[in-house]
Amino acid sequence: MDFEIVSVGHFSIDSINLPNRQLPYIILGGSVAYVSLSARRLGANVSIISKVGEDFPEAYLWWLSQEGIDISNVAKIKHEKTTRFELNYNGDLSSRILRLTSRSPSIEVEDLPNSLEAKAVHLAPIANEIPYEVAEKLAKSAEIISLDPQGLVRVFDENGLVANESLKDKRMLELIDVYKSSHDEIEAVTGVADLKLAIKTVHDFGVEIVIVTLGMKGAVLSIGGAIYEIPAYTPNKLIDPTGAGDAFIGGFLAEYVRSKEALWCACVGSALASTIVEGVGPTFLGDENEIYRRASVLYEKGIKH
Repeated sequence: MDFEIVSVGHFSIDSINLPNRQLPYIILGGSVAYVSLSARRLGANVSIISKVGEDFPEAYLWWLSQEGIDISNVAKIKHEKTTRFELNYNGDLSSRILRLTSRSPSIEVEDLPNSLEAKAVHLAPIANEIPYEVAEKLAKSAEIISLDPQGLVRVFDENGLVANESLKDKRMLELIDVYKSSHDEIEAVTGVADLKLAIKTVHDFGVEIVIVTLGMKGAVLSIGGAIYEIPAYTPNKLIDPTGAGDAFIGGFLAEYVRSKEALWCACVGSALASTIVEGVGPTFLGDENEIYRRASVLYEKGIKH
């Protein structure tokens, strides 16, 4: 089966604590969920490779398949638990404390389908679940390999609390064409605090496109020696910022696999990110027309350096 975008990584069951609410929202999470639902909203043909435990609700799988996402490579493992995170946001939603409470087994080479052809494979680890060998094999079955390294730089203390540390094995960077992370994460990946230097460091591994998301400040896109500032679109309301960066790359890739200009793709990503934060979890995505309308507004404002 040929897909436009295949996302690889753990689903999670997220417990999201928002400041204006006493009880947490328990909801489907994991980068693969946000990326795939976002790309699907723009009509992309998408599939997910993931591993979950016995506790993973069938309702989540039903929801994804209803959305038209291929879940034939989601393995439910007996006697194992699904990866779970607790997300505790501060008062203005500008930062959060993340805690891992359970983890599914890693994705191994033997878990990959024998015949996989994709325009883009997006590596989206959230808890060190994608080893280099898996990335290496996937790189042979796609025209474009994209990476969000957040799950590769995360370390967990005895209570499951998450911090970033430097990326020890940088070989994965040599496999990829598109890189997307937050500013904190690119600093952890490269060991370089200066944003422009950190971006250059990633390019030096042979990465063609580098995207760094900056929250409400938008994002930076670096391609072909040019750096563009991608504005954020101000959402109608900010409910839950979880998954905004994943929605960004989902939107970016959905356009990029159709050979659209990278600046436009990034504006679509920014527009999608602005819709997902208007609801809780991956449940709220603007309709396609509204996403493209917001993207057009941003495209007029895109700044090249």
